[in-house]
Amino acid sequence: MNELMVAKLTTFQFHTIVFTVFVLTSQILSSQTRKKDSIKGETIKTVNIYKKNFKEIIPAQVLQGEELERLNSHSVADALRYFSGVQIKDYGGMGGMKTVNIRSMGSQHVGVFYDGIQLGNAQNGQVDLGRYSLDDLEEISLYNGQKSEIFQPAKDFGSSGSIYLQPKTPVFTGNRKTNLTIRAKSASIDLFNPSFRLEQKISKRIAASFSAEFLQSDGLYKFRYGRKYPNGATASDTISKRYDSDIKAKRFETSVNGTLNNGSWNIRGYGYISNRGIPAPIVKNRFKARGARMLDENYFVQANFRKKLFPKLETQLKAKFAYDYTYFNDTVLSQSAMPAINTYIQREVYVSSSNLYSITPNWDVSLNGDFQYNTLDADLYNFSYPTRYTTLVALATTYQWNRFKFLGSLLGTFTSEKVKMNFKPDDRREWTPAFFMSYQPASIPELTLRAFYKNIFRLPTFNDLYYTSVGNTFLKPEFTHQYDVGFTYQKKYDRSLFKGLYIKVDGYYNKVTDKIVAIPTTNMFRWMMLNLGKVEIMGADVNVQAELMLGKVKLRPLLAYTYQSAKDKTITKGFKETYYGEQIPYTPRHSGSFTLMADYKDWSFNYSTIYVGERYDGQQDNIRYNYIQPWYT
Repeated sequence: MNELMVAKLTTFQFHTIVFTVFVLTSQILSSQTRKKDSIKGETIKTVNIYKKNFKEIIPAQVLQGEELERLNSHSVADALRYFSGVQIKDYGGMGGMKTVNIRSMGSQHVGVFYDGIQLGNAQNGQVDLGRYSLDDLEEISLYNGQKSEIFQPAKDFGSSGSIYLQPKTPVFTGNRKTNLTIRAKSASIDLFNPSFRLEQKISKRIAASFSAEFLQSDGLYKFRYGRKYPNGATASDTISKRYDSDIKAKRFETSVNGTLNNGSWNIRGYGYISNRGIPAPIVKNRFKARGARMLDENYFVQANFRKKLFPKLETQLKAKFAYDYTYFNDTVLSQSAMPAINTYIQREVYVSSSNLYSITPNWDVSLNGDFQYNTLDADLYNFSYPTRYTTLVALATTYQWNRFKFLGSLLGTFTSEKVKMNFKPDDRREWTPAFFMSYQPASIPELTLRAFYKNIFRLPTFNDLYYTSVGNTFLKPEFTHQYDVGFTYQKKYDRSLFKGLYIKVDGYYNKVTDKIVAIPTTNMFRWMMLNLGKVEIMGADVNVQAELMLGKVKLRPLLAYTYQSAKDKTITKGFKETYYGEQIPYTPRHSGSFTLMADYKDWSFNYSTIYVGERYDGQQDNIRYNYIQPWYT
C-alpha cells in the first residue's frame, strides 16, 4: 500500500513538474503573440464560392472561435450540451463513450461530419464524440433536418440531424511562417492533458499543420451510496470510490491545405489510440474495480477538392479511407456465462462527387453521388463477416422568389451486402424527400418564418443484423418523419445599454416507425433485434441571445431551453405494454443552459450552467423505482 502511495505521489509530482513547464512555455509564447501591431493576419483557407442566401433557410446552432474557447468544456460532447434539443449519452467515466441524440430520435440518426466528411461506424452506427478535442476545432454547428445547402455530398442529405466539426485553418500574422501553440491541463482525478499544435506556411497558397495530444486520468472520485427499505428506514449509507473510469489516450492529426484559382483542396490524416475502463454497475455493495476494458485504435485519411469549372458550374470531390480496431473485455457476467473478450476491425472506403449548376441567379440545381464500402471482422463464434456496398444519389434544388426561399431534395439509397456465412438481407432501395421554406415579411425585415418536412431512415447496423445470437437479418430500416415550424428574430440596436437581440424558436413533431429494439426471447440471456417500436415526439427549442453595454463592460447572455414530450406508442400484436404513452428512457421533459460572457478591456469573464430535468432509466415504466432526479452543473 505504501509502495502504491509512493508511486502515486511520484506520478503526481512528475505531472506537476511537466504541467508547470508547459504553463511557463505557453506564457512565453502567449506573451509573444499578444504584441499588438497593425499587420493583418493572413489565412490559408477554403475558398467559399457558393455564397448565396439559400444557406440559411434553416439556421444552425453554432459555437465558434472565442465563444467556443471560453466554454468550460474539454471535449466536443461537453460543448454540445449548450445546444437546445440535444441529449448527450455518456456511458460513464472519463473513458466512457459519449454520443449525441437530437430531438430524441436516437444516436444512429445523427450524422457527424469532420471537415466535411461523415464519421462512420457501420458496426453500431454511433460516433464517440469523446475522441475529438476542442483544441483543434474552430467551429461546431448543429442542424435539425439537414444543412440547408444543396452543394454537398449525398450523405449530407441522409440524416435526421447533423453536427459539423470544422477544424482550424492556419492563420499567419505578418511575415510569420510558423505558429506553435502548447497547452497543458491538470485537474483532480489525476488528470494530465498536454497538447501542442504546429502550423507551417509552405507557400502563399499552401500551409500545413500537425497537432498531438495526450490524456491520462485515473478517474477516481468519491460518491455517496445509500439504500432504503420500503418503510423508509436506512439500509445503508456510505461514502465510496468509483473505479474503472481511467483512461490513457493519444491523438495526432495532420493536414495540408491549399488554394487554386477558383478552388481549394486539403488532405487530412487522423489517429486516435486509447486504453480505457468502463465502470460496472454497483450492486449489493460491490464497490471494487471489476468493470470492462476497451482498447481502440482509429485512423483515417481523407481529401477534399473543390473548383469552379465554368461561371455556372462548380464541382467538388471527396474521398476517405478509415480503419477502426476495437478490443473489448467484458468482465461483468451480464448476458453470458463467460466474460466476453472480443476484437472487431472495421474498414471503410468512401468517394463522393457533387456538382452545382446555376440556371438563373435565383435558381440552382445540384446532382450529388456517393459510394461507400464497409467491412466488419470479429472473432465471434459463427460470425457472418459482412461487407456492405452503399450507393447514394441526391438531386436537389433551391429557388428564391421575392421574400420566399425554397429548397427541395430527393435522396436515393441503394445497398447490397455479402456475407461469408449465414444469411444476408435483401438488397434495399429507398427514396426519401425533404422540403424546406422560409419567408421574410417586408414589414418586419428582422423576422424570418420557416418550416420543413423531412422523411429519412437509418439502416440496421452490422450489430443489429449479424451479432451472434442477437442479430436479425430480416430487419427493416427505421424511418423518421420530421415536421418543424419556427421563426428567427434578429435586430441590432443603437442604444447605450441594449445593443442587440437574437431569438430563435422552433416547434416540432417527429414520428419514428419500425424502431429497432432488442428484446429478450426465451430467457434474459438470449435477446433478438426486432422492428417493434413507434415513438412520437413533440417539442420546442428556444434560443435567446442579447448584447449589452454597462459602461465599458460588454455583456453577452445566452439562454437555450428545450421541452420534449417523447412518448412510446408501441403496440405489439394488438397488445399495449405497461409503458405505452409514457416518456421514453433518459429523455427529460425540460432541459437548458445559460452562459454569460463579460469583457472589459483585455479581461474576460465567463459563467455557464447546464440543467437537465427529471428522467427515467432504461427500465421503461415511468415509476418511482426507475426515477432519475434532475441535475445541473
